Amino acid sequence: MDTTAHVHPVDEIPPVRQLAAFGLQHVLAMYAGAVAVPLIVGGAMKLSAADLAYLITADLLVCGIATLIQCVGFWRFGVRLPIMQGCTFAAVSPMVLIGTTQGGLPAIYGSVIVAGLAIMLLAPVFGRLLRFFPPLVTGTVILIIGVSLLPVAGDWAAGGAGAKDFGQPKNLALAGFVLAVVLGVQRFAPAFLSRIAVLLGIAVGLAVAVPLGFTDFGGVRRADWVGVSTPFHFGMPEFRVSAIVSMLVVALVTMTETTGDLIAVGELTGRKVQPRPLADGLRADGLSTVLGGVFNTFPYTAYAQNVGLVGMTRVRSRWVVAAAGGMLVLLGLLPKLGAVVAAIPAPVLGGAGLVMFGTVAASGLRTLARVDFRGNDNLTVVAVSVAVGMLPVGVPTVYARFPDWFQTVMNSGISAGCLSAIVLNLLFNHRPAKSGSAEGAGGSAALAEPDGLTAGGGQEAVEQPRE
Repeated sequence: MDTTAHVHPVDEIPPVRQLAAFGLQHVLAMYAGAVAVPLIVGGAMKLSAADLAYLITADLLVCGIATLIQCVGFWRFGVRLPIMQGCTFAAVSPMVLIGTTQGGLPAIYGSVIVAGLAIMLLAPVFGRLLRFFPPLVTGTVILIIGVSLLPVAGDWAAGGAGAKDFGQPKNLALAGFVLAVVLGVQRFAPAFLSRIAVLLGIAVGLAVAVPLGFTDFGGVRRADWVGVSTPFHFGMPEFRVSAIVSMLVVALVTMTETTGDLIAVGELTGRKVQPRPLADGLRADGLSTVLGGVFNTFPYTAYAQNVGLVGMTRVRSRWVVAAAGGMLVLLGLLPKLGAVVAAIPAPVLGGAGLVMFGTVAASGLRTLARVDFRGNDNLTVVAVSVAVGMLPVGVPTVYARFPDWFQTVMNSGISAGCLSAIVLNLLFNHRPAKSGSAEGAGGSAALAEPDGLTAGGGQEAVEQPRE
């Protein structure tokens, strides 16, 4: 006991049985989002069913490798926190445009490889920007992440976007049933079972859904037992300037989103992210994105879905998520197993998603509770940032007439809200002293942000605990 007392919860290795249960829970939480990107891009390019299946298995394989790099880490790659990696939705629109009008999959993969290399080069720069993410900004960003994910859970609960029976009462009833099971387990079950409440809710929901005809396991019978992704399966990459420029914009967006996710997990696990680990995490993103371009898949980023699961279950071990990464590798190499997971009905995932994504939003509120809102403009920073972040979520076509690069940045509520929070915090809390009495200006600055964010405040001030 004495030898392990000093081990941080992030570095603890649970027993194998718990690793498997907790890891599977993380896989189920992110699986639908992980396979959605190849399905959308491949569908838009009218790929055959065999090519779509190949994209999905390649995606799952690299998802697993990327997660292992991020959680386990080597040298200067990996933040070494419980972070799941998956394809970013910010790249969907640019990739569809590149794939349908600018050279197909080879042009996509060429731009993805260049974007990954750019992320690795820019990672140290982003690491030095951590001083601009005090609790005022991080709490706002975490809140926006959670609220912006809730419509995804709503789509799942209603049957999945595009489903023929979307919004049918039976779908919402199944989602509500799963939600009730998750809450019941968390409230009344023993401690260990309450930590796998999401997994148990999905399992019970699936057991109810199968006899009621909610799912079809025909795809499992048709899937191959073994499938290995080979580099450049769809041809050698093509490097087109227009495609590369669009993907570089996506890279900046994903770096901003990943920064928010890494800070959120650091808050939840009690291991605050410092500049160097942040740079290591972003560098792992870049390496994973390069691997995505080589192994026929897409750019990778931290998955906010699993941030909520960490907060809800209070299981902080990175080795749990590493186990989930190993499971994703197996799913990528064994398509039949992947087909089994894919057969889980969307309403089942929706019921669990409501809890997980709501937990992310609540974690943001908990962080904001440490910020002083008296006699300053911090409330304005939060209000405007949340409004800007929710605008594309509530009105998806609000920026439809703007240039593509602008849509790439602002159509992501997370990146739009994050950028807004950073800029407004700089405007209100890092501004130079107003002209007039130097003593009065200094007093105003001190009152405006008692957390140490006066003009020119350093990293040490930002990291002080907020009361």
